[in-house]
Amino acid sequence: MNRTDDSTQLTHDPLRRRFLVTGTLSLGMAALPIAHSQDGQDRISRQAEAIHQEPTFAASRAVIYRTMTDARRFDRIMALSESVKSAQVGKRPAKINAHAGGAFALFGEFITGRFIELVPDQLIVQAWRVGNWSPGTYSVARYELVDDGGGTRILFDHTGFPVGAADHLAAGWHSNYWDPLREALKMHT
Repeated sequence: MNRTDDSTQLTHDPLRRRFLVTGTLSLGMAALPIAHSQDGQDRISRQAEAIHQEPTFAASRAVIYRTMTDARRFDRIMALSESVKSAQVGKRPAKINAHAGGAFALFGEFITGRFIELVPDQLIVQAWRVGNWSPGTYSVARYELVDDGGGTRILFDHTGFPVGAADHLAAGWHSNYWDPLREALKMHT
């Protein structure tokens, strides 16, 4: 099976994804060996970290999607975020060009990247980076929007970020995205 088939199956099977993420997280930060080929050139890291979160919101998928992909609406989230409130990042407005390949710059341009895939009201996939990461270092942030009763659950996966950043990033998703989004939705309903 080729890599595309594997990733398609993984991303479309939520139970399998949860099992893999749970299994990965249960390993903790145990240092696992790196596999080497016979010539010693190829390496496979067994230390990659991943974040899986499932925040829920009392709003439709359409409202969540628009809020996450519209600069004016995302500015409301940023204004309520811990990073902006504590002046850890600048207060410049969000820049969001919401189409596949379009760039975004958030939180005073401290978070930047490009949209990889957009399916209106269903899916947002971003090449996502923090300003203090090494040049050329991007992670993948994937937001799958699913109905949850009268609201929306985001099946969120963040992968490919530098080893050691998981705890900080996981907390940051709550304090800078999910909690402010929840508050912004209450204010504008």
